[in-house]
Parts: sequence; C-alpha cells; structure tokens
Amino acid sequence: MVKKILICDDVADNTFLLQTILETEDYYVEIANSGAEVLTKIETDLEPPDLLILDVMMPEIDGYEVVKRIRQSDKFKSLPILLVTGFNKDDVINDCGVQIEGVIQRPYDTDVLIAQVLAILSK
Repeated sequence: MVKKILICDDVADNTFLLQTILETEDYYVEIANSGAEVLTKIETDLEPPDLLILDVMMPEIDGYEVVKRIRQSDKFKSLPILLVTGFNKDDVINDCGVQIEGVIQRPYDTDVLIAQVLAILSK
C-alpha cells in the first residue's frame, strides 16, 4: 500500500522539492500551503495522511501551533509529524513543546530525509 504524505510549506519551491524527492521514492504526496489548510485537509479527507511534513515558520498559523492543535485532537494525536526548518534543530525540538517524530533541517540532505521518512513510516 502506498503511503500518503501531506507536505505543508508556504514557499512553493520548498514543497516542490520535497514532493519531487518523495514521489521518486513512490510515496503519494499532497500539498497544503498554510497551517489552516493542513487542519482543514486532515479533518475533511476520507483518508488521513500517514505522515505530515510541516514547515515551522509560516504566516498566520505557524507549524508549532498546527502541531499543538493536532495533538489536542483525539482523532489525530498520533499522526506522525516531521517539522522542517532552517533554524537549529535542537532549538526547534525544545520550542515545539509537544511530541513530534523529528526535525529536518534545510538545506536538505536527500538521503537523511528519505531515511527519516522511512523510519517513521515503518513503525
């Protein structure tokens, strides 16, 4: 069964790069351009994603707030989330304040990205 990954970033070039990498690995990828769109998609899609890859810094609703809202939902609190950032990885983990599966730092190391996604999706 093909795993579904939802990518959220407000920068189209970032989503395109991630989508290209992950589709090459035979994942089904959907895109959201804002935190609000992520929250709507996971609530309304018949099949929730197997993984959410979420940018930390976005306008209106940032990645931290999206994670907090998802973790408050009984239906989605176990949804695996991987945060994406250009900031220090340890700072992002500390600032998040809720459970996430990992952090990917920009610029991406494709092999590390694929390994992290595979490790999360094979649990």
